[in-house]
Amino acid sequence: MIIPSHLSHLPAPSAAAQALSDQLSATIADEIRQAGGWLSFARYMELALYAPGLGYYSAGSRKLGEDGDFITAPEMSPLFAQCVARQLAQLHAEGLRTVLEIGAGSGVLAAEVLLEMQALDCAPEHYWILELSADLRERQRNLILQRAPALVERVRWLDGLPEPFEGIVLANEVLDATPAHVVRASGSGIEEIGVTIGAAGSIERELRTAGGELLEIATGLGLPAGYETEVNLTARALVTSLSRLLTRGVILLIDYGFPAREFYHPQRSSGTLMCHYRHHAHDDPLAFVGLQDITTHVDFSAIAAAAMAGDALLAGYTSQANFLINCGITELLSQTPASDARAYAPLAAQAQKLLSPAEMGELFKVIALSKNIDTPLLGFARNDKSHSL
Repeated sequence: MIIPSHLSHLPAPSAAAQALSDQLSATIADEIRQAGGWLSFARYMELALYAPGLGYYSAGSRKLGEDGDFITAPEMSPLFAQCVARQLAQLHAEGLRTVLEIGAGSGVLAAEVLLEMQALDCAPEHYWILELSADLRERQRNLILQRAPALVERVRWLDGLPEPFEGIVLANEVLDATPAHVVRASGSGIEEIGVTIGAAGSIERELRTAGGELLEIATGLGLPAGYETEVNLTARALVTSLSRLLTRGVILLIDYGFPAREFYHPQRSSGTLMCHYRHHAHDDPLAFVGLQDITTHVDFSAIAAAAMAGDALLAGYTSQANFLINCGITELLSQTPASDARAYAPLAAQAQKLLSPAEMGELFKVIALSKNIDTPLLGFARNDKSHSL
């Protein structure tokens, strides 16, 4: 792997990681050839992240935490999962006794939610995890066994979505890692960005004329010439599928993103695509193939519309800060005496990161989609921004 000059400040991969990346690059190059010389960026992203045994989420490298590439809210503080558990506890009282977590990452959220709900005397009867990565499944199982051994028998890993389903669907930072198409507006119309094999044998980007549903959606955005952005058909399809299989319950999605009017703002003319490698963020998805996370922000207006296409209702939309405050994060923090500086100071610092507009509080959003549930949801009791979608 030749590290591009603009990324030369980043740590070089180990020999083992380099070999894995080279193997994945060769696999992607083979598929490009078989496809006639060009693949959509969405397919490239899918392979880079999820190619069996080689993709970022499918290989065995550590992704989350201090030793990985990024830290999510559940790893940052137990306060996050405790607040989520309070929302789930309200729904447990409505008879929703099964939780389905999609893409459980390290397993920390599952373990902490189970423990908090047990403390609230409403542990779910079933906690199902849909996880495609065998490596992450094993890590999740080990962590839950370590932290919540008395509850691990309630946890089951699924290979696909259950249908029909009654309960709560939970997904934290999942939609941002679903393969997205990338488009560019030009004077002649909408072009789709994909990948091809360059003269030196490397994987390079190449534009083609967009078509089908992608062209229809991108044309409707009214983008000015030169504007480049993402359209995530995969995330839309996933939410529609979840909404259709849900007979009664709530889908709770937590991720970073914006309503459509902010997502496609004139000042965001280069899109939102971002890569995370060893706690460094950059915008080159063709570097460190298989060794870095590739993400895009979420268009929550599109997610709400996709849910409605599956006959679900929008039950709430707000910032992560508002959701956590509504679910009692300040009360949870106050349970640790401020006089106990050794215990209180770290929790207060964690809460600051979760709530601050300069950290995760405003960029991250929480959206709830429901079917046959009329009870107003705790997490959206104040400052519900559903009207902004």
